[in-house]
Amino acid sequence: MKATGIVVEYNPFHNGHLHHLNQSRIKTNSDIIIAVMSGNFLQRGEPALVDKWTRAKMALSAGVDLVIELPYAFATAQASDFAKGAIFLLDALKCEAFCFGSEEGSLEAFHHTYHLLSTKKEEYNTAISNFMKQGISYPKALNEAYKVVSEDSSLPLVDLSKPNNILGYHYIEAAYRLHASIRSETIHRVVANYHDEAKPSETIASATGIRKVLFGELDLSAIQNFLPGTSLDELSRWKSTFQSFGSWERFWPILRLIILRHSKERLATFAEVTEGMENAIWNAAIKNETFQAFMEQIKSKRFTWTRIQRMMTHIYNDFTWGQLKSFDLPTYIRPLAMSKNGQAYLQSIKKDLPLPLVSRVAAYKDNDMLALDVKTANLYYLGLQSAYAQKMIGSDYRITPIIH
Repeated sequence: MKATGIVVEYNPFHNGHLHHLNQSRIKTNSDIIIAVMSGNFLQRGEPALVDKWTRAKMALSAGVDLVIELPYAFATAQASDFAKGAIFLLDALKCEAFCFGSEEGSLEAFHHTYHLLSTKKEEYNTAISNFMKQGISYPKALNEAYKVVSEDSSLPLVDLSKPNNILGYHYIEAAYRLHASIRSETIHRVVANYHDEAKPSETIASATGIRKVLFGELDLSAIQNFLPGTSLDELSRWKSTFQSFGSWERFWPILRLIILRHSKERLATFAEVTEGMENAIWNAAIKNETFQAFMEQIKSKRFTWTRIQRMMTHIYNDFTWGQLKSFDLPTYIRPLAMSKNGQAYLQSIKKDLPLPLVSRVAAYKDNDMLALDVKTANLYYLGLQSAYAQKMIGSDYRITPIIH
């Protein structure tokens, strides 16, 4: 069986994801689609709308054959480490290809861009440093430095100001640097861009737009045009069971308590907290009763909203700089859900896997990376602050991979 890998968050699974899934299968002529998916906390530094098990069910219902969890250490990391962890797992799972959505839509430009930045690495890094000295954010510095080193190129290059192009570039970069045997493919992202508002007249909207409507309306009918019926059903079941969706506003009372019970010096030890941000974080937590107000106070040109949210994610989950530096690559493969075909594929490659296959968490108690996944899952349910969510604490030890 030929397998193709995709890297996803499905927060939630919507019609744009369905297009990507179907086109990935067609473009690569694959029998099996394997999704490496973030757990309960996401790359933009926020709690997932619903937990990993619910999002895995959405994926299975839409046609994904195997859902693998991307460990917390990579799922909440900056783009290059996020991509490295995901591509490493897909290559370990013997995928022949991985397929990502991009604004570019052409694979050639990604490869040209990688080779350009590889050959001009010193010039590129110097330009990044110079732009950051001017007080601009790291992502903007990357883009401005890219313009400097690419201005003389006669080859087609990727626009690295676009969010999906940026992730796509890092997937390509990871595959090269890991010397992975997996080949790359891309499909053009359709209709909705990453931060676009959800338009009632359309059937495809960004996950960001969908979440904005959902939190504003708190009525699932307001987003029904943008999701497959199976996703809508899962969201409905979640809402009736948990009474709330995951968000920083929901988690804020606990996050605020955690911030204020620590000294500023202790806050500086958490991953991604840098350049004196511990002072701004502690002072803003004293003053603000909502997460939105807290973020508005500490955001700046230097630090993007997403980067600050990742700091908050690591503070909330007690994840330090030391831990971040200790994790290089994923150390296990953890299936969350699989179809019968996915199960057969996994069985067929099981003996050749370079990493242990974790179906029962209790059997791998000495793995620090896995222990972190379990801890952060528990803290996610605690943050939801609902009676049923409390019962889900410890569920990683009880729930085995979903087979459907």
